[in-house]
Amino acid sequence: MSHNNARLTLHGRALLVDPVINEHRPVAHVAKELGISRQCAHRWVTRFRAEGLPGLRDRSSRPHTSPSRTHRAQEMRVLEARQRLRAGPLRIAAVTGTPARTVSRILSRHDVAPLAWCDPLTGQLIRASRVTGNRYERDHPGELVHIDVKKLGRIPDGGGWRAHGRSEEVRGRGIGFDYIHAVIDDHSRLAYAEIHADEKASTCAAVLLRAAEFFQAQGIPAIERVLSDNALAYRRSSVFRAAVVELGAVQRFIRPRCPWTNGKIERFNRTLAAEWAYSQVFTSNAQRAAALAPWLLYYNTDRIHTGIGMAPAHRVSPTS
Repeated sequence: MSHNNARLTLHGRALLVDPVINEHRPVAHVAKELGISRQCAHRWVTRFRAEGLPGLRDRSSRPHTSPSRTHRAQEMRVLEARQRLRAGPLRIAAVTGTPARTVSRILSRHDVAPLAWCDPLTGQLIRASRVTGNRYERDHPGELVHIDVKKLGRIPDGGGWRAHGRSEEVRGRGIGFDYIHAVIDDHSRLAYAEIHADEKASTCAAVLLRAAEFFQAQGIPAIERVLSDNALAYRRSSVFRAAVVELGAVQRFIRPRCPWTNGKIERFNRTLAAEWAYSQVFTSNAQRAAALAPWLLYYNTDRIHTGIGMAPAHRVSPTS
């Protein structure tokens, strides 16, 4: 299809070939009058002489054959892995043995929507996502950690609506929420998370101190800065402020109404929801809670993080 500023539309090509064919004018003269190159003019005249008016239409740039294209059976394995794992190209590549860039091309060729646009449990398209080009990364582990809380509805015994469908019998009203307190290191993406019944300042402070102990055990000796949103538990709490001071760190806040400023923890929360909280149909709240620790271990030690090209623990200790 011709672009908006194209010199030659279908009508323009007809105007080009008419004086050359019917008036026998030199191709170079007509090309100069139309402001195009002689090579371009010769191409359209040659096509017209060979095919007539149909030869002036736009053609697909797709090659007639693609001998190096991935075999259809391999493409089906990639698509099945995407549906089953609901993961990105790196994880699909590890499972199927297909290069990650080839996986990306296959997903694009089959119009598979980005993960951010899909329901984490069903994979169905539900929304679009905001993207920002303003990316940053701290130079070494511990220079900055992000902290946040994610709220999840508790699961009634026997399973909720995801197990039995939406109905009055399984609405789960009145059983409350779980609050997932998460801390992630900016440089390595090493993550720590706990489940609590509230998001009080004292709870947030205790989580931060235990996260610091976890990071230290993994090879991050100190936390220098703590970045959070502007929730009251972080901004106006003397208890949380005291915990930051105890670590010898500096407290920082994101700009109001700009959650992407704290994007690494927000992205971790989305990954946590997709790969843990909604990865399967849990039949009780305890069952889901018990699955958090194994998933965190997998996330930190085995799961390849797209942003750094390796598992977080490997970036903390490259020789391990």
